Amino acid sequence: MAHVSDLIESDIEQYLRQHEHKSLLRFITCGSVDDGKSTLIGRLLYESKMIFEDQLAAVEADSRKWGTQGGEIDFALLVDGLAAEREQGITIDVAYRFFSTDRRKFIVADTPGHEQYTRNMVTGASSADVAVILVDGRKGVLTQTRRHSYIASVLGIRHVVLAVNKMDLVEYSEKRFRTIVDDYTNFSAKLAFESVTPIPVSALKGDNIIEPSTAMPWYRSGTLLAYLETVETNDSELGSEPFCLPVQWVNRPNLDFRGFAGSVASGSVAPGDRIRVLPSGRETQVERIVTMGGDLDRAIRGQSITLTLADEVDVSRGDVIVAAQASLEVADQFEATVVWMHDEPMLPGRRYLVKIGSRMVPASFTEIKYQVNVNTMERLAAKKLDLNAISVCNLGLEQAIAFKPYAESRDLGSFIVIDRMTNATVGAGMLHFALRRAHNIHIQHVDVDKAARAAAKNQKACVLWFTGLSGAGKSTISNLVEKKLHAMGKHTYLLDGDNVRHGLNKDLGFTDVDRVENIRRVAEVARLMVDAGLIVLTAFISPFRAERRMARSLLNEGEFIEIHVDTPLAVAESRDPKGLYRKARRGELVNFTGIDSPYEAPESPELRLDGTEESVEVLADRVVELLRERGALSG
Repeated sequence: MAHVSDLIESDIEQYLRQHEHKSLLRFITCGSVDDGKSTLIGRLLYESKMIFEDQLAAVEADSRKWGTQGGEIDFALLVDGLAAEREQGITIDVAYRFFSTDRRKFIVADTPGHEQYTRNMVTGASSADVAVILVDGRKGVLTQTRRHSYIASVLGIRHVVLAVNKMDLVEYSEKRFRTIVDDYTNFSAKLAFESVTPIPVSALKGDNIIEPSTAMPWYRSGTLLAYLETVETNDSELGSEPFCLPVQWVNRPNLDFRGFAGSVASGSVAPGDRIRVLPSGRETQVERIVTMGGDLDRAIRGQSITLTLADEVDVSRGDVIVAAQASLEVADQFEATVVWMHDEPMLPGRRYLVKIGSRMVPASFTEIKYQVNVNTMERLAAKKLDLNAISVCNLGLEQAIAFKPYAESRDLGSFIVIDRMTNATVGAGMLHFALRRAHNIHIQHVDVDKAARAAAKNQKACVLWFTGLSGAGKSTISNLVEKKLHAMGKHTYLLDGDNVRHGLNKDLGFTDVDRVENIRRVAEVARLMVDAGLIVLTAFISPFRAERRMARSLLNEGEFIEIHVDTPLAVAESRDPKGLYRKARRGELVNFTGIDSPYEAPESPELRLDGTEESVEVLADRVVELLRERGALSG
């Protein structure tokens, strides 16, 4: 049966007018691998006559070459576009397809089933209204079924179809169907779904996809397509919300025009409306609503527009323009759900970039509250997040942002996490609420500042950050440098790696997580000491570039001086003043830098010291000379 209007042939203009006013439903298919997701979408496309003749001919040819149906049309090949997918018979990437019926337009995302591609499923679910979760009738509810269901729930999908597929392979058994439904219902009761609609289907045979199945007379609750055409979403409610527009671009084509471009996230706006710019809080009025087709009298949710304002207000990319009466919070610390999407684990305290809307902000996860076991919904303790881990964390940003909880706004409550060094997207998250301390803690102005404190000491404050392998000579050189500076009447303090672990950091071990936190604390202490006007020396292995970069970012330009004591591993190990290398070689000391934990050497330090060729006295003099060249010793 074709679900395409006859108007296509008789009155194409009337058809296009009808098509323009149809509602749009975005949905995803997900579940475990080989549950039949691509076949289901292919069947929907085929039955709704949304395939061109040349596409059908190509699929028929591909079915003979790649197909799994003995020469018959393999509907999965309509969706599985990657060669690797066709060869393996699985979905790797997210495939988006459009189709339409007389009642509604659809965009469907076919998401991967393999656990290692869970990150792709997050991408597909982030914009969906409905999730069609497939379960193989032979296998029942699996771990990946639960994982995808949980992710769909936390991403705000409230309506789910439990499509029990391959019913033809279990002889259309009602008992098997009811068993799977009961199993899934018990699990999904703990999730935030508003509705779960079970439908027994055979994507391959077409049972209960478009037409009711004659092979399952015991089921009479409607087909999958009938559900998709009639399910109600919350889109209609969003038009009544206050106006909100995240600024994506400051439009300045010439000296006489300055506008602020973006897509309306909620509500509507008209010229003359009173608006507020966040996070600054400045208010003004809308002067014009500019589009390529001309000015508008009113703009609504989903439209891309450029606003001009009545007053000269400072607005930048990443700011949010809202109705003056809108209640939108501004904060810099949050509780959030995070899905980790990278092989390199997330370490609390490590600095990342967080992109919320069009704003990019440096950030770090200050605490992992718990990780979720998707099978049992049990909350587990965790010190780091590995690939595909789902957890609730505290997130700290370096700048305040305007936001809404994700449950109220996907646009203003979702974020991605970006690695600062590789620029790779490593995680995605949803904001829950601002932490209380985000509103109650403020920077207190003081009259005596860093410059005044340093001037009183006749020096310029800075950090000498010595880094290198254990046994490289960091402590020896830094100790001698401090003696020389002290003899010159300079005010210094030496933070040594071993010494701080007897007090400030005595609760930390030597895992990657603990090393990150060790350096974070030391960097914060060094920043306070620089603010006190001191010349600070630190002697730490500090093996990771990311944390040394974090320490540098806490200080002003020129205040962080990285000194690499470059001693080869063989030389450092031959010295072994504390016997640590011998313990590490015997397996008595794990996570030891240079042996079973990496050391990331500085790429462009301010000073490189060869720890093998020159005496400690000469090396210390080179450090003092560098300080003199930089004007740190003359006030």
